[in-house]
Amino acid sequence: MRHHLDPAGLPPTNGYSHAVSFTGTMVVVSGQVPIDAEGRMVGADDPQAQTRQVFLNLQAALAAAGTDLAHVVKLTVFLTNMGDLVDFRSVRAEFIDPLRPPASSLVQVSGLVDPAFRIEIEALAVIP
Repeated sequence: MRHHLDPAGLPPTNGYSHAVSFTGTMVVVSGQVPIDAEGRMVGADDPQAQTRQVFLNLQAALAAAGTDLAHVVKLTVFLTNMGDLVDFRSVRAEFIDPLRPPASSLVQVSGLVDPAFRIEIEALAVIP
């Protein structure tokens, strides 16, 4: 994979690459929400706990497909409250290498499938 963090003519980034080029088999991970392996919601009013659970779910889905977070080329993040952005970025830094961040999109949405969910993340990754 090749991360294009700061190509000429584009603005500076904050935790993402403008583009990521790669070769190999692509894995598409459905949007993950803050539900643990027993089906319980995590972090009812805690955006960091919800975000951490979502990244743990992403890790599990990627492992099942034969890859990991280091091989994610694109994240799409859905937040119901942009006030959670600082918390999201803090937790993302626990899981994503800041020197090799994926391309990313972040969208504020009016709601997710469960009104208590504050975040959902989907991913595209490559199998090494």
